[in-house]
Amino acid sequence: MAEKRFGKQTIKLSNPPSIISTATIVGPAEGKGPLKDYFDQILEDDKWGQESWEKCEAKLQEEAIRMALMNASLSEGSVDYLFAGDLLNQIISSSYAARQLSIPYFGLYGACSTMTESLSLGSMAVDGGFADNVVCVTSSHFSTAERQFRFPLEFGSQRPFSSQRTVTGAGACIVSSVGNGPYVTYVTTGRVIDAGIIDANNMGAAMAPAAVDTIEAHFRDLNRDPSYYDIIATGDLGKIGHDIAEEILKKDGFKFQEGVFKDCGKLIYKKDQPVFSGGSGCACSATVTYGHFFKEMKKKKLNKILVVATGALMSPMSYQQKESIPSVAHAVSIEA
Repeated sequence: MAEKRFGKQTIKLSNPPSIISTATIVGPAEGKGPLKDYFDQILEDDKWGQESWEKCEAKLQEEAIRMALMNASLSEGSVDYLFAGDLLNQIISSSYAARQLSIPYFGLYGACSTMTESLSLGSMAVDGGFADNVVCVTSSHFSTAERQFRFPLEFGSQRPFSSQRTVTGAGACIVSSVGNGPYVTYVTTGRVIDAGIIDANNMGAAMAPAAVDTIEAHFRDLNRDPSYYDIIATGDLGKIGHDIAEEILKKDGFKFQEGVFKDCGKLIYKKDQPVFSGGSGCACSATVTYGHFFKEMKKKKLNKILVVATGALMSPMSYQQKESIPSVAHAVSIEA
């Protein structure tokens, strides 16, 4: 009997794992944004001394993991599992980072929802007694994502207003069976939702219905309303997608107090940066959550947050075949 299940999509972690350490590394553009003081390291260039952007992204993940371990005073041997994922084909950033580490590895692909997917599964492993310490990490890179999913930068294509900038960075956290919090208390696993969007430059609109579906499932399963949380943050809907999600939620009867419903893709860049509709990518929700939100929780400025990372489950091949874009969103409740 699934005693920890609440409703159709939500589980309660009866032994809530503690997030004992985080680490965030971002690129130069993100380092010029309003959250720059919350990131642990800001790169001076997009290659970080590597031969390619792809090698840089693998290094981003590896170094974020090592930094999180150092911040927690843990060795690689103290970690039971590594849950990692990214946007690139065969999640090469994660696998190439993992080969540098002596940690049992689960490779994940949830597109930009990988941050909360990895945190969900890592927390469930600890809550279930299968692990004491787990690393959850994800990354993305503007240049690697552009040439895989859209056009090489050298092509110089014109980007529409609906497009978003893939965040260059990596975010890692260590989830443990011991610690003083913040704690992962509930996980709401999303369903795959397809709104029929076929435009790869309109990710926000494609992912917004999935975010709405998961948020409504979370509140329905737990019989809660939005006033329970200090922050409800979608992962990377950007301005257009976040506006769509907010409009649908309000139409469905969900009311938010001023400043509660946010989006990581809107928070990470300044309004005058050339990012069109905002930020996206696995590192968008990871760096904002493990950087900004986590540090605000440690300062006691935030007590309860709901992070809902969203992912567009497309591939270059499906886009070339003019398939619509299915999306998913996973929600994690983090409480101090």
